[in-house]
Amino acid sequence: MKFETALLHSKHKDERKIKSKATPIYQTSAFTFSNLEELEGFYNGNGQYLYTRTGNPNTDELGQIVSRLEEAPAGVVASSGLAAIMVGVLAVAKSGDHIVATDDLYGGSFHLISEELSELGIQVTVVPFNDIEKVEQAIQENTKLLYTESITNPLLRVEDLEQVVSLAKKYNLKTLVDNTFATPYHCKPYTLGIDMVVHSATKYIGGHSDVTAGVIVGEVALMAKASAKVVNLGANLSPFEAWLTARGAKTLALRMKAQSLNAKKVAEALHNHGAVEKVYFPFSHGEEGYGAMVTITLAEKVNVSSFFQSLGWVKIVPTLAGVETSVSHPLTTSHRALPAEKCAELGITNHVIRISVGIEHADDIIAQLVHAIEQAR
Repeated sequence: MKFETALLHSKHKDERKIKSKATPIYQTSAFTFSNLEELEGFYNGNGQYLYTRTGNPNTDELGQIVSRLEEAPAGVVASSGLAAIMVGVLAVAKSGDHIVATDDLYGGSFHLISEELSELGIQVTVVPFNDIEKVEQAIQENTKLLYTESITNPLLRVEDLEQVVSLAKKYNLKTLVDNTFATPYHCKPYTLGIDMVVHSATKYIGGHSDVTAGVIVGEVALMAKASAKVVNLGANLSPFEAWLTARGAKTLALRMKAQSLNAKKVAEALHNHGAVEKVYFPFSHGEEGYGAMVTITLAEKVNVSSFFQSLGWVKIVPTLAGVETSVSHPLTTSHRALPAEKCAELGITNHVIRISVGIEHADDIIAQLVHAIEQAR
């Protein structure tokens, strides 16, 4: 199937007795059994559902949707993007093991690996993945995983995933890539050899700013381990949130095409603005751009507080990826957990602004952003 068709139609046979067009919401904590033999059959592998923490048709559907789009064999759903990252790491690493991660991760991910994993006895080395020699130098005898993002947050560096895969194979390591910004519409890391691909489905997969969810996809054996972690850590997603996310995913292709086209126009317009010091955007990746995010560094003469006060209908939020254009301040939101020296090293300053471009008319988005900049000069 083509991408747009795969969003809407599953290859799995529908065995529901009541053939509703939309998937029902299985809003239940547990499933019933006719007798003890049927219950025992579940534990012997002859049953599918017992208790929603261990599995539910709605979470299964969402996992199947994302794994199909990423062209991966299996998918597992978790309560958030960070939960999906955590179970992915724990599927391959344990106390005493070591992982290597890129230094320009999303701030929440950075905090997870630098603080929480260390308390579990998993060592982490953070290096710039755009210098593959430094990545190789960071590999130790107990290294199990290389972890990066297909498009980094917030500076939008496009990772050379084939290079990462090559290095991982050389040392027999597993790989984990956060594909939230690119989505499978623009990039399918599993098809390039990445072992596990994770999404904060809160963002583009869901697409409507009304759900918090995570999905990880990859080879069957790894996903079985990740699924066990979801169950045992209680990191499962509720049926209703899974249903909402699956419903939102149906329009992913339409949204990403419109938002990516808009983002490229916004990036081009702001690139030529005298009060914008730098624009971060993957200009060289296709006619419709490469994702719907644009990050800018405002000139020192621009008052950042005045800029945010002058945004009008453009919403100020700590997140991204809804259908409405929004703006965030990485230094005080998404990357607040990063040490100050690391932010300075990466170039995440007070004047860095992250723009999540929506589906409004591009001219209106540009006009409102330019207005805010002009008001703050």
